[in-house]
Amino acid sequence: MSQPKCLSLFEKLIAFDTTSRNSNMALIDFVRGHLNDLGVESTLVPNDDGTKANLYATLGPTDQPGIMLSGHTDVVPVDGQAWDTDPWSLVNKDGKYFGRGTCDMKGFIAICLAYAPEFLARGLSTPVHLAFSYDEEIGCVGVQSLIEKMHHMPVKPAMCIVGEPTSMDVALGHKGKRSYSATIRGFEAHSSLAPIGVNAIAYAAELIAYMTSMADRFAKEGPFDEAYDVTHTTAHTGVIEGGTALNIVPKECVIRFEFRNLAEHDPDSIIEEIETFARTELEPRMQAVQPDTGIDIVEVTDAPGLNIAADEEIVTFVKSLAGRNDHIKVAFATEAGLFRERVGIPTVICGPGSIEQAHKPNEFITMDQLSQCEQFMSNLAERICINTG
Repeated sequence: MSQPKCLSLFEKLIAFDTTSRNSNMALIDFVRGHLNDLGVESTLVPNDDGTKANLYATLGPTDQPGIMLSGHTDVVPVDGQAWDTDPWSLVNKDGKYFGRGTCDMKGFIAICLAYAPEFLARGLSTPVHLAFSYDEEIGCVGVQSLIEKMHHMPVKPAMCIVGEPTSMDVALGHKGKRSYSATIRGFEAHSSLAPIGVNAIAYAAELIAYMTSMADRFAKEGPFDEAYDVTHTTAHTGVIEGGTALNIVPKECVIRFEFRNLAEHDPDSIIEEIETFARTELEPRMQAVQPDTGIDIVEVTDAPGLNIAADEEIVTFVKSLAGRNDHIKVAFATEAGLFRERVGIPTVICGPGSIEQAHKPNEFITMDQLSQCEQFMSNLAERICINTG
């Protein structure tokens, strides 16, 4: 099998440490330079302090809707992971390319950039839009400002392909994800006088128990979608912090929780139920002991679910490019739901690599997966370029 067309670009992208806690500007500047050399202008949508940015660029006509290819530039940390190779160097072993972000999802971005010269040289009857975001890995945060800018664009993309790793299957849906931080404000007292205090940990435990009962109810009563491995909405508490000493009734406890909802399961109704329990069941008891106690729940991230009908035009189109007749849904959240819900762009997920390799030490993507994605891009060129290959 010949070397991937994207190899040189792939090596350069992997070398940028774009862990979400870091700036992605070196990578963005590189991508912008690559496009500028092709005569393509790009728009940056930075964060407030200018340390990170989304990039949006159009290949071909700028007065037509076109097809958006979307990916995120950030990666998860390698801290504490036992790697056999340098995670910031692309290493080829036995048909597998190792490195942080190879699978999730710099391989797709490299292929988009590698095919940009071909799209331009052959002439585009339909434009290709490139949308590369930041901070996807911490809750689809960065793309929000790009989406806000897209609302004001005179021409929006007609459809979007998010290149998250699906093994080049065409994914029509994913669950939504909401995450929250809840601060339970209690009242300190000596533990020998516990009844005159308000134990923040104890009330946090009641809130957690209630959310666990909700999760049990979702598992029993649904709604259900058999296309997912976990067929129902889930609720989960992942962090709890509180207390100072065993002989002090804890004044404060902070919990962080999330739920991952089916697209058809209204997330607003879920958090409303949680907040109602806190307001009507817990706070009255707390405030009967000490009036200034209470529970503050703050939304941290919101990534809407995606559920595209199998008969939508984009599905047929992307299946034809991928050479697939079937489709799947994926458990992990992506930016696809945001493009669909917030901008109204029909969106599917289709990209190289297996999610089973993502976020792990020795993350890799196979040469075969890169080859399949490059064939996908070649098929796209055949469909939208003026000059056939």
